[in-house]
Amino acid sequence: MTDPNAPPQHIAIVRFSALGDVVMVAAAIRALRHELPDAKITWITSPLAYSLLEGLDGVEFLVTDKPRSLSDYRAFYCLLGEHRFDAVLAMQANLRINLLYPAIRAPIKVGFDRTRARELQWLFCNRSIPFKNDHLADSFLAFVTELTGTPARAEWALPITTAEQAWARKKTAALPRPLIALHPVSSKIERNWLTPRYAKVIELAVKYFDCGIVITGGNAADERAICERLAQVAPTHTLNLCGQTTPKQLAAVLAEADVLIAPDTAAVHLARAVDTPVVGLYAVAPARLTGPYQRTTYCVDRYDEAVREYLGKDPARLPWNTRVHHSGAMALIEVEDVMQQLSRALGDRI
Repeated sequence: MTDPNAPPQHIAIVRFSALGDVVMVAAAIRALRHELPDAKITWITSPLAYSLLEGLDGVEFLVTDKPRSLSDYRAFYCLLGEHRFDAVLAMQANLRINLLYPAIRAPIKVGFDRTRARELQWLFCNRSIPFKNDHLADSFLAFVTELTGTPARAEWALPITTAEQAWARKKTAALPRPLIALHPVSSKIERNWLTPRYAKVIELAVKYFDCGIVITGGNAADERAICERLAQVAPTHTLNLCGQTTPKQLAAVLAEADVLIAPDTAAVHLARAVDTPVVGLYAVAPARLTGPYQRTTYCVDRYDEAVREYLGKDPARLPWNTRVHHSGAMALIEVEDVMQQLSRALGDRI
């Protein structure tokens, strides 16, 4: 880039994980494409993220695993030695990823602010986004604003193909409507709601709404066991797809659903991206920070109560990103709370 005032022509995006964050970054990248339609955008990411992102309009990908060894770093540095960029948006901040940034050659490297630039990320960047105590999606949008000078708005257009849509429709065709998607397990145990309470919600939902239930989740043995247990609550109304979907297929299934019930997990952000209402279950972190972006209307949020109960602090005076790491936090959410929000969501949807 010879003119320092010219818009960047080749932009690198760095975000490997987690899948929910990748979904939010995808909304920011679409905003970037809107602001700089002629720029070349290269997203450096992981194979799992790419399995969702492949086909994203106007973006090329450089796919590699997160480095785990010195030889992995050498390979990355060799790979990036062939590339030159005008700007890098360093949208991931942890030591393993921070050590990759010197390999990415660009005169502009935008990172997080000092509050959120974990593990010394600021040492590897020469510009930063401003700190705001807002939703995680807003932090990713701030990278676009910092680079372009124009306020960015989230836009989603996940590259879900007609084949994945047809697969989801076929899988769920025999289920009664309305259709409730249930994704009961998060990647962190402390975020999980109680399995017996999920079971009671299924029982009541089928009783009052005569609905279908599609259960989704990952392939871990304990997660599959929980999903199988829940699938037996109302077997004639339930389809268990736990461990049987790719990220794109999961997004397609969520698009078929009238509402999703889930704790703080990637499925929440996938549902938001396909415009499916979410009854999100929050107590470890607040929904305003990690819930469905600008769609927290139906969330059950007991974060403030958990802060007072288990941290003994005033929620209004907490540092940014404070979590309630206590096994009792999610138990503050009652079945009645979820049913009330589910009734509201279905009433507005159907």
